Amino acid sequence: GAKMSRQRADSEGSMRPDDEVMPYSDDETDDELDTSESEAEGEPEVTQAHVEASLPDVNWKVKANDRPYHQQPQFQKKVFLCIKKSRYAGNAIKTYKYNVLTFIPLNLYEQFKRAANLYFLALLILQIIPQITTLPWYTTLIPLVVVLGITAIKDLVDDLARHRMDKEINNRKCEVLLNGSFQDSRWRQIQVGDVVRLKKNDFIPADLLLLSSSNPNSLCYVETAELDGETNLKFKMGLRVTDEMLQEERQLADFDALIECEEPNNRLDKFLGMMQWNGERYPLELDNMLLRGCKVRNTDVCHGLVIFAGGDTKIMKNSGKTRFKRTKIDELMNYMVYTIFAVLILVAAGLGIGHTFWYEQIGSKAWYLYDGLNYNATYRGFLSFWGYIIVLNTMVPISLYVSVEVIRLGQSKFINWDLQMYFAEKDTPAKARTTTLNEQLGQIQYIFSDKTGTLTQNIMQFKKCTIAGRSYGTGIFVCLNTKTSPVDWSWNQYADQKFQFMDHLLVANVKSKKDKDAMEFFKLLSLCHTVMVDNKDGDLVYQAASPDEGALVTAARNFGFVFLSRTQDTITIMEMGQEKTYEMLALLDFNSDRKRMSIILKFPDGRIRLYCKGADTVIYERLSTNTQHRQTTQEALDIFANDTLRTLCLCYKDISANEYEAWSRKHKEAQLVMGDREAALDSVYEEVEKDLMLIGATAIEDKLQDGVPETIATLAKADIKIWVLTGDKKETAENIGYSCSLLTDDMTVHYGEDVNFRRARQTPEEPFFTETGKNALIITGGWLIDFVDMACECEAVICCRVTPKQKANVVSLVKKYKKAVTLSIGDGANDVNMIKTADIGVGISGQEGMQAVMSSDYAFAQFRYLERLLLVHGRWSYIRMCKFLRFFFFKNFSFTLVHFWYSFFNGYSSQTAYEDWFITLYNLAYSSLPVLLVGLLDQDVNDRLSLKFPKLYIPGQQGLLFNYKNFFISLFHGIFVSLIIFFIPYGAFLQTMGQDGEAPSDYQSFAVVTASSLIFTVSLQISLDTSYWTFVNCFAVLGSIAIYFGFMFDIHSAGIHVIFPSVFTFTASDGGKEEEGARALPAGQALPSLCLCLFSLARLRRPHLVWAEHSAASCRPQRSKCKHQGDSTQRGGEHLS
Repeated sequence: GAKMSRQRADSEGSMRPDDEVMPYSDDETDDELDTSESEAEGEPEVTQAHVEASLPDVNWKVKANDRPYHQQPQFQKKVFLCIKKSRYAGNAIKTYKYNVLTFIPLNLYEQFKRAANLYFLALLILQIIPQITTLPWYTTLIPLVVVLGITAIKDLVDDLARHRMDKEINNRKCEVLLNGSFQDSRWRQIQVGDVVRLKKNDFIPADLLLLSSSNPNSLCYVETAELDGETNLKFKMGLRVTDEMLQEERQLADFDALIECEEPNNRLDKFLGMMQWNGERYPLELDNMLLRGCKVRNTDVCHGLVIFAGGDTKIMKNSGKTRFKRTKIDELMNYMVYTIFAVLILVAAGLGIGHTFWYEQIGSKAWYLYDGLNYNATYRGFLSFWGYIIVLNTMVPISLYVSVEVIRLGQSKFINWDLQMYFAEKDTPAKARTTTLNEQLGQIQYIFSDKTGTLTQNIMQFKKCTIAGRSYGTGIFVCLNTKTSPVDWSWNQYADQKFQFMDHLLVANVKSKKDKDAMEFFKLLSLCHTVMVDNKDGDLVYQAASPDEGALVTAARNFGFVFLSRTQDTITIMEMGQEKTYEMLALLDFNSDRKRMSIILKFPDGRIRLYCKGADTVIYERLSTNTQHRQTTQEALDIFANDTLRTLCLCYKDISANEYEAWSRKHKEAQLVMGDREAALDSVYEEVEKDLMLIGATAIEDKLQDGVPETIATLAKADIKIWVLTGDKKETAENIGYSCSLLTDDMTVHYGEDVNFRRARQTPEEPFFTETGKNALIITGGWLIDFVDMACECEAVICCRVTPKQKANVVSLVKKYKKAVTLSIGDGANDVNMIKTADIGVGISGQEGMQAVMSSDYAFAQFRYLERLLLVHGRWSYIRMCKFLRFFFFKNFSFTLVHFWYSFFNGYSSQTAYEDWFITLYNLAYSSLPVLLVGLLDQDVNDRLSLKFPKLYIPGQQGLLFNYKNFFISLFHGIFVSLIIFFIPYGAFLQTMGQDGEAPSDYQSFAVVTASSLIFTVSLQISLDTSYWTFVNCFAVLGSIAIYFGFMFDIHSAGIHVIFPSVFTFTASDGGKEEEGARALPAGQALPSLCLCLFSLARLRRPHLVWAEHSAASCRPQRSKCKHQGDSTQRGGEHLS
C-alpha cells in the first residue's frame, strides 16, 4: 500500500514532503518528536535511529553564483533504474495532477479506488459474459458512466484552474544575476545558488537568504499573508557582514560563499544553517530567510541568494495533504454496505442452490425448456448464482455515494450563505472549508476551546500594574463613582490618544522623575520587546507580533518612554523628552516553553543590563534571594487574576563586562550548533537568566466577545461538555470561567491538586463524584493525563498553563478513551495542533492571523456563531442525512427484493421481474430527486425553535436516528413492501379475464404493474416522511411520477420497437399478433400456466431459455419469429394442461 501511494504521489508530480524520509510533518511539534524519542528508550538501537532522524540533516550545500557546482555527481539522485537527476529542484512548480495523456487513466484509477465504483465495474464485466448475463450491460454502464462522468468533470475543472495558475506563476518576471549583471528572467528559470534582486511589492520567487537591502541595517519588511494569512508586516534581517560588503552589482557577482543548512522541510517556524565565507563561519536562522509566497514591503530593493527552489520551498512542502477526517455516519454507512453485500451473496447462493434442485427435478424433464446447452445442474446453479449477483446488485446502490456528496455540498453552501453567521464589522462570512463533515456537527459531545481570541476579543488594554510593591490603576467602577476622568495626555506629543488610564498618581510619579522604580518599569517596557515601528507622516505605528506586546509598548509610550526605532543592534527611545540609543548585545526570544523574553543592553554610560519579562511562574523561580517586594507583588498578581487580567512580571539584572564576555562566547558557539541548536541556546539562556531583581508586574485586560456567556449556557443545555484550554494562570482562568458562564454558582469546583489524593484510593470502575449535583474541574496542564475519566464526568473543565502540544494531547485523550465526537475551536497558530486533532476543527478569523482558519474545517469570526453552527446547521444536517439514508436503503430493498419473490415462480433462473430500462432508470431518474431534496431541505422545527430548545440536539449525540437498528427496520420495511408489490399484482393476474375474453396475464403487463406500484409506493412513502414541504419537494415527487410515465409510454410503444427491435423487445398492447400466444390461454388456468406464460415471454430476453428450434427461428424475419414463439407457447400450454 505504501509503495502504491508513493508511486501515485510521484505520478501526480506532487512536490510534497515525504514523511517516511523526513520526520517533520506540519502537525508535529518539537515536543511530539521529543516524546516519540523518549517512548523508544527501551530499545537503544531504535532510539538512536530516531534521534538521528529527528535532527535535521545538514547536508544541503549551496554555492553562490556557481550553477555547475550543483550539477556535480555527488548531488545527483537516482530517479528510475540508472536515470539520475539533480537533487536540487528547479524553480518551476507543478500543482496540477493531470495532463492530456494521463487525465483519463489517472482519473479512472483514482475513482476506482473507491470500493463502490470497483464493485460496479466488476458487475459490468460479469454482465458482458454471455453465459451469466441476466441484465443488458447498459443497466450498469449508464449509471456508472454518469457517476464517473460527473466526478471526472469536477476534477477536470479543478485541474484546469491549477494549470492556469501554475503557468501564470512560473512565468512571472524577476531579475537574476547572470554573467556579472542583473538580467530579466522568468521564475521557472531560476536555480539554486542564483542571486536575485527584488523590488518593493514583488513576490519572493524562492526561499532566499537575505544578503542586503536598501534599508539601513539590511532590514527587509515582508507580508506573509500567503504563508500564514497574517497581514501585519514581519521584518527580516540580513547578516551585517553581507549587508556591508554586498551592495553593488560587482560585489554581488564576486560573492562565492558556501551555505550549509538543513534539508528542505515544511517547518515554517525553523531554519538552521551556517555560511562559510572568507574563512569565517556565520550562523543563519529563520530571521535571515525570505520565504517564497511572501511579498516585499516598505523596502525599495533587496538581494537574496536562492537556497531552496520550486518544490523544495517551505510553502510547497506545506501543500501536502491534511489529515483525512471521516464522520461516524460514513463509517456506519460503509459497514452497512458490507452487510448488504454479505446478504446479497447469501441470497444469491441460496437461489443458485435452488436452481440446481429445480433443474434436476423439473427443468431437465421439461422438453420445451431444452436450450441446446448440455450443462449439468450444478453448473447451471453456479451460473444462476452469478446471474442473481447481477440481478440483485441494486441492493448496493451506485447513486448512494453521489447523492451523499451532493447533499453534503448543499449543506456546506447553506452554512456559507447564512447571514446570521456573517460578521459585518470585518466583512467575514462563515465558511465551510470542507464538505465531508456536516452531519458530524449534529453529534458533538465535547468542545475544546482556546480562551484568548476565541472567547475574548484579543484586543488588549493596559489596565493596572504593580511597581515596587505598590499597585496602580483603580477599578473602573470606583472611578465612575468618584467622577474620575481619564488621564489627559496632552503633555506628551507622542501619546496615543486612544489609550485610557484612570490612575493620575502613577502619571504624576513618572512626570516628577523622582520614582526611580516607575522610571525603570516603563524603560523596560519600551526596550524589551520585538515590536517594529513604522513612521507614517510623523505618526508612530507599532507592528507587534502579539497584541499583549503592542499594548505594553503603547503604555510605555504614553507614560513618556517612547520607542522610536530599532536597527540590528541598537534600540532608540525617547526618555521623558530625551532621545537615547541603547546597544542591543543579545535578544533572548520568547517561546511557549520558555514563557519569557530577555534583552541584554549596553547603556550609553557603558553599563550592561539584562531586562526580562515573563509569566510569574517562570520569573519567580529565577529571582535573586535578596530581591524586594516579592510577597506584595504576588498578592497584587492574585488580585489582578481575580479581575480576569493577564499578568506579566518584569525584572532586571546588572551584568559585569567580564561576565558578559564569557557568556557571549558560549552564546556564539551555541548559535553555530547544527544539531539541536534550540536546546543548546536554551541552556545558555538559563545561565544568564538567574538572580533577577523584581521591578513589578503589568495587568492587561482582554474583554470577552459579545454573546459568549449566552452561547456557553445554551450549549451546556444541549448536553455538550465544554473544556477551556488556556495558557493563563489558575485564578485568571477560574474568573474568566465565571464571567463567561462556563462555571456557575450551582457547580462544585474541584482543583486537580486537591483531588489527587482521593483518586489514589478509588477503583477505576467507581464514579469519582458520588454526591449529586454539577461538578467542574480546574487543572494545570501537566496533571491532565491522570484525570481523563474524572474530567469527563464534569460539566465544565478548565485546563490552565497548557502548551500547544498539551492542548492536542487533551483532545486525543478524550477521543481515544471516551470514543466521543470532539470539536476544537481556536484562533491562533498555537491552536493548529488541537484543531487538526479533533474530529471537527473550527477556526476563528480574529486578531492572530489566519493560521487556525487555514487548518480548520469550518471558520467564522465570532465564538457566538458556534451555537448556530451546531444547534441549527449541525442538527439539521444530521437529521437530513439520517432520513436520507434510511429511506434510500428502504427504496432499494423494496425495488430489488421483488426479484427474490419472483425467483420462486421462474425456477430460480435469475429472470428479472421488471424490464431492463426500468432497472436502469429507477435510481437515476424515477426515485432519486424527492429523497435528495429531503436530504437537502428537510427540517423538523425551524432555526428559532432549534435554538430555543437545545435539548433537541441530544438524539444526534446518542446516534439515535441512524444505526444498525434503523438499518434493519429499513430492511424489514423494504421486505414487507416488496412482498406486497409482488404478490398483489401476481394474485390479480393469476385468474383474470379481459373484456375480450382474453387473459392480460403476460410478462409485460405484470412488469409494468409491479413497477408502477413501486413508483407510487416509494413516492407516497417519501411524502409521508417529509416534514418540511416546499414547492421544490412537491414538484420533485409529482415530477418523478410524470417522468416515469413519460418514459414508460415511450419504451413500450410500437414505434420504438420497430426502430430498435433487439433492444426494446416489448411492444404496445395493440401490437397485434406478438402477444397472440399469451392471450390465447384460457382464463382461470392454474399457476403452471402463468409460469409457462411468463417463461414464454422470458425467452425473448434469456439466452439460456431458448426453444429447441432456436437456430431455425433465428434465421427467420422478426415477425415470423414472434409468431412461431406464440404457437410454441400455445403447444406448451396444451401439453401442461
